[in-house]
Amino acid sequence: MQKIYNIGVEATLEVIGGKWKPVILCHLNHHGEIRTNEFRRLIPGISQKMLTSQLRELEQAGLIHRKVFNQVPPKVEYSLTSYGQGMEPILNMLCTWGEKHVELLKDKGEDVLLKQRDEDIAMQQTS
Repeated sequence: MQKIYNIGVEATLEVIGGKWKPVILCHLNHHGEIRTNEFRRLIPGISQKMLTSQLRELEQAGLIHRKVFNQVPPKVEYSLTSYGQGMEPILNMLCTWGEKHVELLKDKGEDVLLKQRDEDIAMQQTS
């Protein structure tokens, strides 16, 4: 049966939709290779079960690569595939828009905190 998308964003959201997938992709975009435990540190609100599920789905979609090292204890690293790297401009725009949104919320008097700005993460990677 043919799958029909009414607009391109539907296809995009089918692959990266949800609370955690864009966050995972943004971290991989900035950090390159990340081990499973490092994800838990970078994304403190995600459960191990959810992280595993989201990583598997992103791998099945061809956006990330899972590299398993044959050692004890097991070591697994994740990185963006070249296909996943094509999302870099989209991920950067999502981060920038989110930062502006947080500023708007602050201007409205809401009690919000942005722990790290996108450009701060990028600067850490170059130094």
